[in-house]
Amino acid sequence: MAESSGTTHRATRLELDQRVARELRDLLPQVAGRTVTAITAEVPSYSGTLTGHMRDKIENAVQIALGTFLQLLERSQASDPSTPLVPALEAAYALGSGEARSGRSVDALLAAYRVGARASWREMAAATVAIGLPAATVAEFAELMFAYIDELSAASVAGHADELASVGRARRRNLERLTEQLLAGEPEDVLVRSAERAGWPVPQTLTVALLPQAKLRGALALLDEHTLESSEEPPAGEPGEETAVLLVPDAHGDRRRQLARVLQGRHAVLGPARPWHRASSSYRRVTRVVALGIAHPEDGEPLDTDRHLAELLLSADVEALADLRARVLQPLAALPAATAERLTETLRSWLLHQGRRDDVAADLFVHPQTVRYRMGQLRQLYGERLTDPRSLLDLTVALALPVRVAPAG
Repeated sequence: MAESSGTTHRATRLELDQRVARELRDLLPQVAGRTVTAITAEVPSYSGTLTGHMRDKIENAVQIALGTFLQLLERSQASDPSTPLVPALEAAYALGSGEARSGRSVDALLAAYRVGARASWREMAAATVAIGLPAATVAEFAELMFAYIDELSAASVAGHADELASVGRARRRNLERLTEQLLAGEPEDVLVRSAERAGWPVPQTLTVALLPQAKLRGALALLDEHTLESSEEPPAGEPGEETAVLLVPDAHGDRRRQLARVLQGRHAVLGPARPWHRASSSYRRVTRVVALGIAHPEDGEPLDTDRHLAELLLSADVEALADLRARVLQPLAALPAATAERLTETLRSWLLHQGRRDDVAADLFVHPQTVRYRMGQLRQLYGERLTDPRSLLDLTVALALPVRVAPAG
């Protein structure tokens, strides 16, 4: 806190003799009491709060502040006028911090200063006139007093702002820590404590969504205010932009469609809704779909992982799927590669369309007779396996994904 101010320098031009200062100081308890009464009557945020011990404390603070002002004006302090102002400004700063912690706004604090300054001057002005100070001296006294209270007010506002900034930083750190723990799958009791520490209301479910960092701000403005966020850098050495991770509260059921509308056109990947303490499950689902390289819908809808459960299951053990695919395609191994690929494609479509020749032809953009010819070849190669339920299950699972999976090597 600075040890000098405009008020202290100007105070040397208006010196009160000790008799006048003493008479004014004797009035301070009365002035403080009436000042606090005015504040509680005119500032709603303080109505009903400044009572009992708290009122005594505030009245004492007003007395000390006004007493400090009188010290500035006494001849005995003229040699070092800045000394008494330092603790007054520090006390005002602490007052502002305390008001922020109490939940009162800076507007309420400033209103209290305005009302308090007016009430204090009303009492002090009456006293200075009764004492017989010249009008010019009274005017100068008033100007200095209001300047002094402005400095106290500024110190309180600074304390209020610093406290809010400190609390905000602490809460952001706690929310970041909670987000990390949720994504890492920490135990529920750990998550509950972290949520309480961060002042974050626990939802029923959380849904994870991934989207480019550049698309984050617009999405957050439309989402629940308690949505948590994190970010991910692309893997080292790989191209790509930073990705934002969102944990959206209570976007389950019908509200999932609303979430999808918010994420429309943002190149997002949407995980499943999970009980809030199991958000890591939704996160794992999203990262697995991203790793599979599934294309986003052309209409701009988010890539919904709920629509790709089969791909997720089939890719759970890539080597097992590759081995199964190699085994069921063994009858085609001796054929030329192009022929084997055409027959594999036809067999896959035949399985998925349950043998409906016209549907298979439309899927492959070929004539139905071409389908009939190819299926004749496949029946020669596979024989009874095309009617055996177990073999059909293996074929369906192995060929369910259109991508070619190389056998494990």
